[in-house]
Amino acid sequence: MTDGPQPADRPEQTAPDAATDGEVVDAEVVSPVPALPSEVPAPPPSFDYDERGVPTLDYVRDKIEGRYATGIGAAELTGESAAGRTIEQQEAERADKAKAKLDEIRRSLGL
Repeated sequence: MTDGPQPADRPEQTAPDAATDGEVVDAEVVSPVPALPSEVPAPPPSFDYDERGVPTLDYVRDKIEGRYATGIGAAELTGESAAGRTIEQQEAERADKAKAKLDEIRRSLGL
């Protein structure tokens, strides 16, 4: 009794020199792994930094303008929301109370 089909029973294997599972293949068929370079190439020049790694003036200006625009937009969105209006009202009430207290202190001192 055998454990499955024998090589002669397999119709797909007709050539006697065809590679099969577990068979050693000639070295010329297998491509070798390329050697790694000894030095890592420098990254391509960037428009954001010079060759010494210092950011350019245009890059810094664009970054500052972007942050400024983001801050302005966030303030506008906060002011237009219900929570933003509530905070503004609380700040206005505190400012009024502070002014009233300051006026009271001035009157008590006779100024």
